[in-house]
Amino acid sequence: MFTLSYEYKLVPTPEQVATIEQTLDVCRKVWNFALRERKDWVGSRKCEVNACSLISEYIIPADAPYPNYHKQAKALTEAKKANSGLKEINAQVLQQVLRTLDRAFEDMRERGFGFPRFKNYARMRSYVYPQMLKNPLRKDAVKLPQLGWVRMRMSRPIPDSFELKQARIVRRPSGYFVILSLQLDVNIPEPNFHGHVIGIDLGLEKFLATSDGKLVARPKFFNSLHRKLKLLQRRLRNKKKGSKNRRKLNQKIARVHQKISDTRKDFHFKTSHYLCDQAQTIIAEDLNLKAMSRGMLCKHTLDAGFGQFLNILSWTCWKRGTHFAKVNPNGTSQECPRCHAQVRKDLSVRIHRCPECGYITDRDVASAQVIRERGIAAAGQVVEQIACGGDAAGAEVTRSSWHPLRQETLGAILGNPRP
Repeated sequence: MFTLSYEYKLVPTPEQVATIEQTLDVCRKVWNFALRERKDWVGSRKCEVNACSLISEYIIPADAPYPNYHKQAKALTEAKKANSGLKEINAQVLQQVLRTLDRAFEDMRERGFGFPRFKNYARMRSYVYPQMLKNPLRKDAVKLPQLGWVRMRMSRPIPDSFELKQARIVRRPSGYFVILSLQLDVNIPEPNFHGHVIGIDLGLEKFLATSDGKLVARPKFFNSLHRKLKLLQRRLRNKKKGSKNRRKLNQKIARVHQKISDTRKDFHFKTSHYLCDQAQTIIAEDLNLKAMSRGMLCKHTLDAGFGQFLNILSWTCWKRGTHFAKVNPNGTSQECPRCHAQVRKDLSVRIHRCPECGYITDRDVASAQVIRERGIAAAGQVVEQIACGGDAAGAEVTRSSWHPLRQETLGAILGNPRP
C-alpha cells in the first residue's frame, strides 16, 4: 500500500471556522478528561492507602480496571447522553482523540517517551476525520463531515487513481490547513545501490559537505528573526494573562515561529533535491541527534534541523529513485580517506593534512569521503584509493574511481559513473 500526504490551505466560511474551533475545544476537553482518568488510576496505585491524603487525592477502588481505550470509548458513548456538547461533534473524531492518547501511553512504555501532557488552547491544534464521505473531492474544495464543502487552495493536483482515506484539520497562525491522506494499492520497491555515489557530512560551520568537494553554507534561520522575536516576547511580559491583547501578541509570535519553520523546511527540501541531482546513491552519517541537541551548541544544532533534513532527504531519495543509506559516524573526521591513517585534529583545525600520504583537503570534505567509502564498503564494493593532490584550501577534491570485485558486474550493479 502506497500512501501520500498532501497539504492544502483551507478558505473556510465564518460558520465553518466556528465549527472547527468548537471541535478543537471539545477534543481538548475529551483529551484532558481521559488523561486525568488514567493519571488518577496510576497515581492511586503508587502509594499506600494510609499514606494518601483524603482531601487532595482521588481514591479509586482497588478492583477498578485500568481505563484503556475500549473502556474510555464506551464511557464516552454513555457521556453523550448527559452532555449535549459531545453529541454535536463527529463520533469518530472523538474516538480518534482517545486512540491518540492510547498510542501516547504505548510510546511512553515502549519507546521511552515522556508522560502525556494536558493540552490548553494552544496545544490542541489538529483533529482527524478517519473516514471520508463519498466523492469528497472536486476542483477547489473538499467535502468533510459536519463542515460540508470547504474551499481550499489547490496548490498542486491530486494524482490520479489515488483514494482519499482520511483528512486532518490543522490550525496554524497563518490559517487553517487540511492534510489529505491518499492511498494507492501498489507496492513500490526500495531503490538499490547504483550509479554515482556521494557521501555527505553535516556540520554547523557548513551545513553539509559532499565527497565531491561541494560545500553548502548553513543559513541561520533563528538568528535572522531573533531581534523581532525578542522584541515581541519582551512586550508579552507586560500583557495581562487572559486578555485579548496578550492573545493577539501570542499570535504574532506564533507567526514568526512559523516563518522560521517554513523557511527551514523549504531549505531542506531544496537541498535534498540538489543532492539527488548530483548522484544516484547518497550516504549519510547515522547521527545521535538526541545527544547533539543537548550539547554546548544545542541552540545552533536545533536551528539547523538535522533530524528533519535527514527525514526529508530519505523521502526525496525514495521518491526520485535514489538509494539512501546511513553508516557509523564514529571517527569520520579523524581518518584519512586516502590511506585510512588516523589523523588526530580538534575542531579548530579545518584542513585535513595527512602526514602519511600527504593528502590535503577540507576537513568536512575528507569526512564526507570517509562516509562515502564506508557506505560503498557496506554495499559490498571495493574502493580505489583517492589520488594524492589538492591545495591547502581544498576547494576542489580529486574524485576517486571505484570498481567492484568483478569488472563485468559494473554496469549491471552500478551503471556508468557520471564524468
